[in-house]
Amino acid sequence: MGHPGRAVRGWRGGWKRWTLLVWVAAVSLASADGRRVRQPRCPVGCTCTKDNALCENVRSVPHTFPSDVVSLSFVKSGFNEITGGSFVHTPALQLLLFTANSFDLIDEDAFLGLPHLEYLSLAYNNLETLPKDVFKGMDALTKVDLRGNNLLCDCKMKWLVEWMHHTNATLDEIYCSGAPMHQGKKLNDLLPHSFDCITAEFASYQSMKFESISVEAFTFGADQYVVFAQPFAGTCSFLEWDHVEMTFRTYDTIESTSTVVCKPMVIDNHLFVIVAQLFGGSHIYKRDTSANKFIKIQDIDILKIRKPNDIETFMIDGESFFVIADSSKAGSTTVYKWNGNGFYSHQSLHPWYRDTDVEYLEISNKPHLILSSSSQRPVVYQWNRSQKQFDRRTDIPDMEDVFSVKHFRVKGDLFICLTRFIGDSKVMRWDGAMFKEVQTFPSRGSMVFQPVSIGNWQYAILGSDYSLTQVYQWDTKRGQFVPSQELNIQAPRAFSLVSIDDRGVLARIQLQGKNSDI
Repeated sequence: MGHPGRAVRGWRGGWKRWTLLVWVAAVSLASADGRRVRQPRCPVGCTCTKDNALCENVRSVPHTFPSDVVSLSFVKSGFNEITGGSFVHTPALQLLLFTANSFDLIDEDAFLGLPHLEYLSLAYNNLETLPKDVFKGMDALTKVDLRGNNLLCDCKMKWLVEWMHHTNATLDEIYCSGAPMHQGKKLNDLLPHSFDCITAEFASYQSMKFESISVEAFTFGADQYVVFAQPFAGTCSFLEWDHVEMTFRTYDTIESTSTVVCKPMVIDNHLFVIVAQLFGGSHIYKRDTSANKFIKIQDIDILKIRKPNDIETFMIDGESFFVIADSSKAGSTTVYKWNGNGFYSHQSLHPWYRDTDVEYLEISNKPHLILSSSSQRPVVYQWNRSQKQFDRRTDIPDMEDVFSVKHFRVKGDLFICLTRFIGDSKVMRWDGAMFKEVQTFPSRGSMVFQPVSIGNWQYAILGSDYSLTQVYQWDTKRGQFVPSQELNIQAPRAFSLVSIDDRGVLARIQLQGKNSDI
C-alpha cells in the first residue's frame, strides 16, 4: 500500500518530532526528579520474589507482573486456554512453566513477544495439538517440555515434526496419542514424510474471459459440468470437464436476456434448466439428447416472478420441487412442483417482502426453507406433510438486512452462514429450538459467505466488494472458524464446489471484475 503522508515533509514533520522529543525529555526529568515510577504489584494468586513469580489456581494469565521477572510458573490453574499476547508485558522472561494445569487450547500468538525465553514447559496438561508457528520468534529456546499431554500425531502436527528437525531446542521423548497410524510411537522419531497429508489450498486453475453473476455445478450422466449466468451477454454458458486435457471446455449455451440464475435440475435422467431473467420473463429448458441441444418447454408466470434473485431445487418424499426467491415489490416467492409433464405453481410463500435468497435444508429430519430479505429478518418455513405445504415457523432474531443464508454440518450439528452487505456476517448454530450466534465476521460489502466441505475439512469463504476474499477453516476444538488463506479476489458473487477425479474444484464468479475462475 502507498503512504501518501511520506510525501509531505519539511518543518511540519520536524515540529512533530521535536514535540515528541520534548515530551520524552519531560517524562525523563520528572522521573529523575526524585519520583519513582511505580512498578506493578505481584498479581493476586501469585507469589513474587525479586525475579521469580509462582501462580497457583489463577483463572487467567495476569498482565501485571513486575518488569524484571525472568522466571514465571503456573500450577493447577483454572483457565482452559492460553490466549494471544498473554506475555507481551513480560518480555524479559527466560523461563516459563505450565505444570499440571488443565488447559487444552493455545493461541498461535500466545507466546508473542518472548525473544529471550530459553525454557518452556507445557508438560502434563490436556493438549492434543499445537497451532502452527506457535514458537515463531522464540529464537532463544533451548528446551521445550511437552510430556504428559495427549498429542494427536496427525497432519495438524506435521509442522511440529518439521520444526523439531530444524530447531536448536531439545524436546523430551513424546508419545503419540490417537491417529492410529502413529499411536504409541515417539513423536521424536517421526519424519515429515511420515505424514500422508492432503493439504487444501485454493489457487486459480482456469480462467474464463467473461463476467458472470452466478455459477452452478452439476453432474449429468457420468460427466461434470458448470454453468455460468452472464447477464450482460445474455447467456447461460455451459462448460464440460475434459478428463484428458484436465480442463473445462465449452459445451453449450442458452440465449436469454439479463440472465441472473441458470439452475440445473436432473429428474429421471432428464436435464432441466430454470433460466431466471430480469426482463422478458423466466423460462424452463430441457436437454434434448437426440438433437444435442436445449429446448424451451415452459414459461414461468411473470405475474408471480417479476424480479428473480435466487433458485433452489430439492426433493421431498420422492417429488421434485424448485423455489424462486423474488425480490420485486409486487412479486411473490413461489414453490414449483414437477407433475410428470411440466412444472406448476405449488405454493406462494409470501408477497411484498423483496426476498434475495432461499436456502433448502433439513432441521431435525424435517424439510425447511429459510428466506432472506431486504425488508425483514430471515424467515424459517417448515414442511407440513399432511398439507404438503410450507408453514411459517419462526424468524432469526436480531439479523435484519441479511442478503443470503447457506448451511453446513459438522459432526451432526447444523450451522448457517448469514451474509450481510452492511454490518457483520455471522455463523449460527441450531440448538434444537432456534439458531444462536457462534461467531461474527466484519464483512462490509459482502454478498457471499459460502461454506465449502472438502474431504474432512470444512471451510467458509467470505467475499467482499471492498477487500480481498478471506478463507476460513473450521477448528473442531474451538467450534469456530479460524483464518486459513487470503485470495486475491474482489467482488465475488458466488462460489460452487464440483468434485472431479477425486479432487475438489471451486468455481468462482464475479460481476465487477473481468474474469470468472475455476
